Amino acid sequence: MKTHDIHHRLNVENNQLIFAGKSAEEIIAIAGGTPCYVYDKSLVVNRVKALRSMLPETVKIHYAIKANPYAPLVGQMVNHVDGFDVASHQELILALASGMPAANISFAGPGKSSQDLTAGVASGVIINVESEHELNQIYAIAQQQQCRANIALRVNPSFELKNSGMSMAGGSKPFGIDAENITAMLKKLDVDKVNIKGLHIFTGSQNLNAEALMQAQSNTFELAYQLLKETGVEITHLNIGGGFGIPYFPNEKALDLTAVIDNLTKLLEKYQPLLGFKEIHLELGRYLVGEAGIYLSRVVDKKVSRGKTYLVVDGGMHHHLANSGNFGQVIRKNYPVVMPQEMGHNAPEKVNVVGPLCTPLDILANQINLAPAKIGDVIAVLQSGAYGPTASPQLFLSQPQVKELML
Repeated sequence: MKTHDIHHRLNVENNQLIFAGKSAEEIIAIAGGTPCYVYDKSLVVNRVKALRSMLPETVKIHYAIKANPYAPLVGQMVNHVDGFDVASHQELILALASGMPAANISFAGPGKSSQDLTAGVASGVIINVESEHELNQIYAIAQQQQCRANIALRVNPSFELKNSGMSMAGGSKPFGIDAENITAMLKKLDVDKVNIKGLHIFTGSQNLNAEALMQAQSNTFELAYQLLKETGVEITHLNIGGGFGIPYFPNEKALDLTAVIDNLTKLLEKYQPLLGFKEIHLELGRYLVGEAGIYLSRVVDKKVSRGKTYLVVDGGMHHHLANSGNFGQVIRKNYPVVMPQEMGHNAPEKVNVVGPLCTPLDILANQINLAPAKIGDVIAVLQSGAYGPTASPQLFLSQPQVKELML
């Protein structure tokens, strides 16, 4: 599926984009103005349900809150996923407040503070241990609190997830413990202070290559088998991360999920009798929520500079850093952008859409074809449900904060 095919799947009535059952102007009225994000809860729920229908029962869906920690969305998600993955103390508090049982929450991140670890131990969540120093800190906290901490060891394997938007494993990495050091750590675990619940092997994110994901999953299972065989340690779960991507840019095709899940099913049939674990944790963020959000801003100026037309809007990179190309892109490419009120217009003009910030980096779209716009029109950035407001420098130049809404 090419990115422009995203447009063909949109709900359009009378040449207007309808999202979450509302027109863009209705959404803006409810939100209280632009710029704003809106998330469609039905799209999120349907994505989780569709994925669950394809997965073996042993595979549990965990939502990585970092992708979108908007509290109403997390509150909705708790009813449909099996667990949460958090990456900070604040996300931990949010996950616990949602009603998700502590036993179904994992806490990852390479630089956890003493406060983070103390909260993790006291709450009973599973702490994904990222270093030997972190493990020693957990021992001390558990002894102080006179309890046993729940942990999993995060493994940095020698292999990586090829074609990944962000590589999280392979070679030298700040994430996890190098695989060659895991056996010694497992053998000398102080089981009076910790309960070893699992292994966490997360290799990369935003991947649309089914073959690469299948190979990484196969390597992950084999590595887990070798580590547990050498040590005799028993675990209750294996967290294989996620990595499922969504298409953003021209010529990107949607992930062949059927092939990935078929491979995962075969791996379970082979390794589960050998490993004896009860669950596989599939840790997903962007894949569950990325396509369920849009970002709306309004045109405040239109001008021509030496032959190029610019639409200046009231939103920008301070709200949507990923769309600006400054969140990991080497070569900037456009997210899918539309004019919600002119979806059927067949006489487009080529424009640059830019934000209000005093920097040339503040780009929403570069040299794209849109219907002829006028001041006051609305511009929508699609595929905006993940890594939006909280992944953006909202305090940059002291511009107003973005509004968020879920319908």
